[in-house]
Amino acid sequence: MKARKTRIELADGRELIYYDEQPASERVAVDSRRLPQTIVHSEVRRDPLRGEWVIMASHRQGRTHLPPAENCPLCPSTPGRQTEIPSADYDVVVFENRFPSLTERTDPPEAGDELVPRRPGVGRCEVVCFTADHDASFGGLSTARLRTVVDVLADRTRELSAMAGVEQVFPFENRGEEIGVTLHHPHGQIYAYPFVAPVTARMLESARRHRDSVGGCLFCAVLAAEERAGVRVVGTSEGWVAFVPAAARWPFEVHVYPTRHLPDLAALDDAERDALVPLLKDVLARFDGLFDAPMPYMATWHQAPVHEDRELGHLHLEIFSIKRSADKLKYLASSESGAGVWINDVGPERAAEMLRRARPHPSAD
Repeated sequence: MKARKTRIELADGRELIYYDEQPASERVAVDSRRLPQTIVHSEVRRDPLRGEWVIMASHRQGRTHLPPAENCPLCPSTPGRQTEIPSADYDVVVFENRFPSLTERTDPPEAGDELVPRRPGVGRCEVVCFTADHDASFGGLSTARLRTVVDVLADRTRELSAMAGVEQVFPFENRGEEIGVTLHHPHGQIYAYPFVAPVTARMLESARRHRDSVGGCLFCAVLAAEERAGVRVVGTSEGWVAFVPAAARWPFEVHVYPTRHLPDLAALDDAERDALVPLLKDVLARFDGLFDAPMPYMATWHQAPVHEDRELGHLHLEIFSIKRSADKLKYLASSESGAGVWINDVGPERAAEMLRRARPHPSAD
């Protein structure tokens, strides 16, 4: 990683890490806020019917919600106003979430029972600020900055994977009020789970069945099939393919796969990281160009678990939007939320064609 890495401690004891693109950068500003520690009560309970862990984190009700730009906690600090970032400027910053769903510091919950086990919500939740520019967008960042962000996500994946009790590292970005973002400043998050996430577990079970029946990696087989078909491919770069999956759930959904079988971001070599950036910019520009407006989306990195079934996983990014047209949203109503049966209102082949034809929106510049 080329960025200079500097760790500091915030006023309430949380860790903050600067990733500076100029190696000579010095970080001497301190957090002078009188900031009490947030009382965190986090636990996980296992649903006996679905076999899934659910996080209970009621303390998050008090988190900051859509403040005006002049009160944004992710902007750099200015004279007379201290934010989460003590310095007057920064490149990329990562810090522990003040209102985390999971934490390294939490009291044990009340005892559960055999039917519904309960455990402390031990893990880590981090905020990743992509830029000091409040009005920027992830896809509109420079190639150099996006490359730094890729390095940062890989570095955090490596460090968090080494933490005791962590079973999966999940980086993601939410964009747009329609998605439910509480802060407009361009940022992502990273969750270090104390379990393997349910979606990952289901994918790995499918991958295991595929390996046992026909051999090889299921994800590699899916990628090869999409490359052969071609009709749903949206873009490519050296070592990467972006496509709309054949059974897409969301109206507009793109998966970005490395052609090499890799478990996580930390395993990417420099050439693969370099090649990923222009493809990301292209895909996000096409999302914004669909309806000639910034597209609300979720972008989620699916990485192999830290310990179990690691060889079955295949790193990939999923980007999807809740918009199904310029003025309509895709709501997860009873069929999707209650029965788990998705209904796609656009269709994968049509969505891929629309994305290929989309012209970049000015927000992507």
